[in-house]
Amino acid sequence: MIIHQFYDKGLAHASYAIIRLGKMVVVDPARDPQPYYDFAELNNADIVGIIETHPHADFVSSHLEIHQTTGATIYISKLLGAEYPHEGFDDGDTIQLADIKLKALNTPGHSPDSICILVQDENGDNKAIFTGDTLFVGDVGRPDLRENVGNITAAKEKLARQMYQSTREKLMPLPHSVTVYPAHGPGSLCGKNLSPDLQTTIGRELRENYALQLMDELTFVNTLTADQPFIPKYFGHDVDTNKRGAEPFAKSIAAVPRIDKNSILEKNVLVVDTRPKDQFRKGHVKGAFNIQDGGKFETWLGSIVGPDETFYLIVENEAAMDILIKKAAKIGYEKNIKGALLNPDNALETLPELENFTPENFQPEKYTIVDVRNWGEINVGKIFPHAIAIPLPELREWGNEIPVHRPIVVHCAAGYRSAAATSIIAGKITSVPVYDLGEAITEVGSQRSEI
Repeated sequence: MIIHQFYDKGLAHASYAIIRLGKMVVVDPARDPQPYYDFAELNNADIVGIIETHPHADFVSSHLEIHQTTGATIYISKLLGAEYPHEGFDDGDTIQLADIKLKALNTPGHSPDSICILVQDENGDNKAIFTGDTLFVGDVGRPDLRENVGNITAAKEKLARQMYQSTREKLMPLPHSVTVYPAHGPGSLCGKNLSPDLQTTIGRELRENYALQLMDELTFVNTLTADQPFIPKYFGHDVDTNKRGAEPFAKSIAAVPRIDKNSILEKNVLVVDTRPKDQFRKGHVKGAFNIQDGGKFETWLGSIVGPDETFYLIVENEAAMDILIKKAAKIGYEKNIKGALLNPDNALETLPELENFTPENFQPEKYTIVDVRNWGEINVGKIFPHAIAIPLPELREWGNEIPVHRPIVVHCAAGYRSAAATSIIAGKITSVPVYDLGEAITEVGSQRSEI
């Protein structure tokens, strides 16, 4: 038996191939199906099945496309209410993959329709389990993403209670040696305490996972629902997309308009400029958002821009254009792109830099400080006590919270989010300068912690 993990670091998403005697099943595939086709060919295997552990919120899956291309059967819980051809895969159901079995376990908690897939070898022994967003390394799935979307909705407290039962009745009794393959790693917003490791065992999680320790149900519910990270704007959209099934990846990518850099851009359409912030600062389209290409571009695009908003995508060069369109497609945003282009010649808006700045001489009392870190970071403590706290995902919705009687300085924890936030604020406020503290926050924050 071959178990292979495909890992997308940008979305902290893990998908899998299971191969036995020339037959292959894919678990929780990403938007681009080509890696699975290539792996099947490399191992002289036929893709015969695709299993979705639940309708994912944080990425768009290629399950329907793989089915349409290969004829493989899609297996999902009947509770999902899928609108594509499929077979129900719930408690008691099994898939025979040559001489091994894949057994469904209903494990509601992250979503009402979550399942895990237990792998039994040719001797009938439990060897591995694919836990989707139910059990991670060091954590369990957050229960607050299905309150308003999906075939079945549920309050987070109800799902947290179901997670308590699922972990204790379905997962914790398994042999300690069973290998656990989750759908996410560190950096995912589907949990709050994920380990850097990308696989684990039941035994390790029983010892180390806070959510699997001895506690009553109420304590578990209160613990699980507290301090969860923010929910990006696109999450509900992707649940619905995955319930329907997405269009073929290559076809959808090819349909994105590539336009001349000096094309006339429609008014009232957002502009997302993905270039490095130094380039953006020196010249950009008026009102553009500087969401730089980087390790978490997809997450921040889907956190700042809503799933119903169209936008122009400005890129650094032709090579970056294809990369950024594909990244947008991973969260189902390729259809939102009105046109992809290089920076126009008439993009002459600039952002100021703090003059004569050094961490030692920075005087925060002379500025209105805006802290755009997440609430979990802010609640630990502000770097500047008088700072106005507006997390980046909420920034476009603010009203008049930022006063304009002093110049504005924006900061996050390391510089990426503050660049985006500065561009958003500067697009609204023109009466005073808006500065990005950028990476210097690490030095300024270090100095202030020593005071």
